[in-house]
Amino acid sequence: MGKKYRHPDRRPAVITGASSGIGAETAKVLAAAGHPVALGARRVDVLEELATAIRAEGGEAVAHRLDVTDDASVAGFAHQVTADLGDVEVVISNAGRVAPGATIEISSERFAREIDLNLVGTHRVVRTFVPGMVERRRGDIVFVSSDVVVRARPFMAAYSAGKWGLEGLVNALQMELEGTGVRASIVRPGPTWSGMGADWDADEAAFVIDQWTRFGLARHPHFLKAKAHADAIATIVGAPRGVHLSLLDVNPEAPVGE
Repeated sequence: MGKKYRHPDRRPAVITGASSGIGAETAKVLAAAGHPVALGARRVDVLEELATAIRAEGGEAVAHRLDVTDDASVAGFAHQVTADLGDVEVVISNAGRVAPGATIEISSERFAREIDLNLVGTHRVVRTFVPGMVERRRGDIVFVSSDVVVRARPFMAAYSAGKWGLEGLVNALQMELEGTGVRASIVRPGPTWSGMGADWDADEAAFVIDQWTRFGLARHPHFLKAKAHADAIATIVGAPRGVHLSLLDVNPEAPVGE
């Protein structure tokens, strides 16, 4: 493989939604693999703790506030990250939120806020970072989706709609990037223990999970840890150029006998 077609030795990586769950674990895994990492989320204090922990392990990490629902915040974050680490080679688009609620009861304003965060926010990240990758003829952008795309869940309509839209966006983007050297990939998590949903009311959460069971959406009680998805992301990013892992569907396996 010619030198022009190899990954550069230094591949700075941006992780959105890096303050908890899959985003935080991905930051640790990529830093351990040698990537300088830029952590983005709204909770800067939590990001700084994570960046400090990564640096203590010998990694390179910076943290800046990022709100993907705000154009100026995304642009400012990109400027800071480039100044800190140089050209961004890898973007992990992970920021997202899910809240429970019946479709006919939640307000359209709340529905729109969730779509803005989970879908339009993704486009803001793409529009900000991917043109530079295309110019350099290389780069990876990995989108964290959800198994709601293939198994929509009740009382999570906005989240389901956002993730369906996300995968539509990515599939179109993959065709548009064909031949540019830039790879757009999807990691699709199944049931996972993460920070998402930690702020739900306990009774409301129990009701929603009961409804999942009612519709056969909880086949067994085992959930993955966030690191499983971080490892999947690292596999995608670490693939040699010329290899495109376009979709990894990652699900918990039930123990034998269940």
